[in-house]
Amino acid sequence: MNTSIKQLYQQHPFITTDSRDCPEGSIFLALKGATFNGNEFAMQALQKGCAYAIVDEPQYATDSRIILVDDCLQTYKDLAREHRRQFDIPVIAITGTNGKTTTKELIRAVLSEKYNVLATEGNFNNDVGVPKTLFRLNKDHEIAIIEMGASHPGDIKTLAETAEPTCGLITNVGRAHLQGFGSFAGVIKTKCELYDFLRSRQDGLVFLDADNEYLVDQIQEEDVLWVTPYSADPDKQYSCISGEVVACDPLLKFRWRKPLMELEEQGASQKWHKVQTQLIGAYNLSNLLAAIAVGINFGVDRKQIDHALSTYQPTNSRSQLTVTRHNRLIVDAYNANPSSMEAALENFRFVEAEKKMAIIGAMRELGDASQEEHQHLVQLIAQAGIDEVWLVGDEFAQTSSDYRKFHDVEEVKAAIAECQPQGYTILIKGSNSTKLYQLPELL
Repeated sequence: MNTSIKQLYQQHPFITTDSRDCPEGSIFLALKGATFNGNEFAMQALQKGCAYAIVDEPQYATDSRIILVDDCLQTYKDLAREHRRQFDIPVIAITGTNGKTTTKELIRAVLSEKYNVLATEGNFNNDVGVPKTLFRLNKDHEIAIIEMGASHPGDIKTLAETAEPTCGLITNVGRAHLQGFGSFAGVIKTKCELYDFLRSRQDGLVFLDADNEYLVDQIQEEDVLWVTPYSADPDKQYSCISGEVVACDPLLKFRWRKPLMELEEQGASQKWHKVQTQLIGAYNLSNLLAAIAVGINFGVDRKQIDHALSTYQPTNSRSQLTVTRHNRLIVDAYNANPSSMEAALENFRFVEAEKKMAIIGAMRELGDASQEEHQHLVQLIAQAGIDEVWLVGDEFAQTSSDYRKFHDVEEVKAAIAECQPQGYTILIKGSNSTKLYQLPELL
């Protein structure tokens, strides 16, 4: 990074990328988006109170306080890394195909029982969101949790090099963003760029889902990584944490413990911890066990862990149970890909209800595999024992089925107004872009 830029930041340690928010003495950094060019607002930012502005287009460097760089986004990431290096604290990076945000929030809940925690807000998990989170680090924080998303090879490598995590967790790998990754093998390779970064530290710690063969295969026998495994197989002796589902009707109740072998070595009793969660879906068990493994590693008391997991309330249409005047809703409408769809349908199959309905939104960014994956999804739906099925999105147009099909969510809203469904347990699942999150208030 340019030394003068680094020195400038040390003198003015506040970065803004929004010309509407320009604290006195701050630095405005001109980022670009699909519909805006921050360079155009550099002079306006100075007039509103910024001490300096950084741009990457020469025609906007019209003032001595405007500094020209090659790439503002790269400068933003470089400055975020410099800021992160001021804090010698554990930084936990989380990535994966499904469950990143839920796992992040569960870990935040567990660690917050003991520590002052900084965590990614919402899904700010890209090359703008990760630096934005890092800039929020201050001297009061004791642990940071950084969520990392990816849609192309190299994305996790770049984010890890920015955040410089000390620990890492890959929730799982599945068939998502195939348009960007090219193949399932590309998904695995990209997610495991996190492991590669932690190897470069020589002391990196990985929290490993010991039931995921794709991730286990990425850990070498003579690896420099420290590994803390967790498992949904209670008899898997080498796991740090093991657990199993007790009930899921539809809220998940589970139990967990340290493995039998370790307990016997310590002369401890085989105590199970039972936890009633507010989460929908047995597929969340691995996310919960991951949070427990992290909590145990950082010395959180087991009773505090149980309290955190039992009181955590899901938000943002992720594994939420909503009971309305007319129906019981299982809302998981923030994200959808083949693996998460399969998990949601498998869970819904075992939910006890007199009448079941599913409103299923299309899966996006699957590239050439889209038609095949949507046809496979329709076949899975047919096996799930659902009384009424609505399919939303043009991706379903070419699928072979007798289910009712809708172009978009607006057509679904009109159908709800016409024939208000009542007495159903309804699964609402689809990619965020299908906007199915707008439906619960109508049902």
